[in-house]
Amino acid sequence: MSETTVTVESSSTGGSCCGSCGTGAGKAPATAAAAERAVFQVKGMTCGHCVSSVTAELEKVAGVTEVAVDLATGQVTVDSTAPLADTDVAAAIDEAGYALIGRIGA
Repeated sequence: MSETTVTVESSSTGGSCCGSCGTGAGKAPATAAAAERAVFQVKGMTCGHCVSSVTAELEKVAGVTEVAVDLATGQVTVDSTAPLADTDVAAAIDEAGYALIGRIGA
């Protein structure tokens, strides 16, 4: 299976996606190294709008420097200046309209 990482900058917020919009422009992940990196499994993302919503909400969490979403696997990689509380990540993903399954490799 090939891995596609899409990082989207967006000010979009809101509920879950219709699954067919295909919105959101991708960009390459930043090259700066973060102090911390965590990978989370998220349920319910199906398109670019989903990626935009999750990214926008996670970017609001204090210390987050980069968000990369692998839409095919539902994995979200978050770089931050300090370790993130799972409760903060879960709240942001819930606000975007999706479900945090858990941290991968915790």
